Amino acid sequence: MRQMPLNARGIPASRLVLGCMPFGGEWDRSPLTEERTRQCEAAVEAALEIGINMFDHADIYTWGKSEEAFGRMLKARPQMRDQMILQSKCGIGMADGTLPARFDFSRDHILESVEGSLQRLNTDHLDILLLHRPDPLMEPEEIAEAFGRLKASGKVRYFGVSNMSEAHIRFIESALTDKLIVNQLEMGLGRLDFVEETVRVNQTKGTQVNFSQGLMEFSRSANIQLQAWGPLAQGRFTGKDVSAEPEPVRKTAELVTKMAEERHTTREAIVLGWLMKHPALIQPVIGTMNPERIKACADAQQQADQMSREDWYRLYMTARGD
Repeated sequence: MRQMPLNARGIPASRLVLGCMPFGGEWDRSPLTEERTRQCEAAVEAALEIGINMFDHADIYTWGKSEEAFGRMLKARPQMRDQMILQSKCGIGMADGTLPARFDFSRDHILESVEGSLQRLNTDHLDILLLHRPDPLMEPEEIAEAFGRLKASGKVRYFGVSNMSEAHIRFIESALTDKLIVNQLEMGLGRLDFVEETVRVNQTKGTQVNFSQGLMEFSRSANIQLQAWGPLAQGRFTGKDVSAEPEPVRKTAELVTKMAEERHTTREAIVLGWLMKHPALIQPVIGTMNPERIKACADAQQQADQMSREDWYRLYMTARGD
């Protein structure tokens, strides 16, 4: 089995990751409230209770407020940091005043972004830093210089990317000393392109797939940890009203419910278990602050281990509309 990333104390990452984008509340400049900080703490406690020790951030999430909320919690409870793996992302510039929305993998932007994240998170290092989305103006040598400085100073231990193809990864790695260890992509029963790209080879319908060709196979061969954002599909298969959704969504929600009842587990565990059954050892990033929904994910690994090939394909075929 692939070795999961370790934190500074040698503790391996959990198979599930808690995505912290909602921690900051609204996407505006309003200040954080004490209530929001308490909600953040409750979500983290629920995650730790079911064995989740990895937390995913980005410098842009709610204009930095998500990291700030998490950092307030760590300031009040600093002993928690040693048990965690903290991951953040950089490389996206938000439209602001006269500045356009943009991507930025320049050396200075990477270094400044990490300093901001460390300050907001109240920590002296990130365990993993991801480049958020591809920058057409990227220069691998600049990225390598920034990564080298960050690692030498102890401010970042591992590096990875998000939403990138094999070509992007190879291009960036051409100047790096260390290999990238993570690629975070949208995957799940609600976004099947990662499977469709594999099975639709030499099929007309394959032209409609929006996923980088060969990326799953490359990632497994290169020992890159695949993380999945949006794995619970915004609740479409776990209780959200889908009466107005297309038939495949409605039927998949019905099948997930049926399987959960038969297995005496939660719908969240079935949806995540399907994704974790894939031999790429995909690491789902669940994006919720609801403690009960977080706890509903606790059985995901067991459901993945127990899921038959036939049940995996039954869910896949239903979700794709066949």
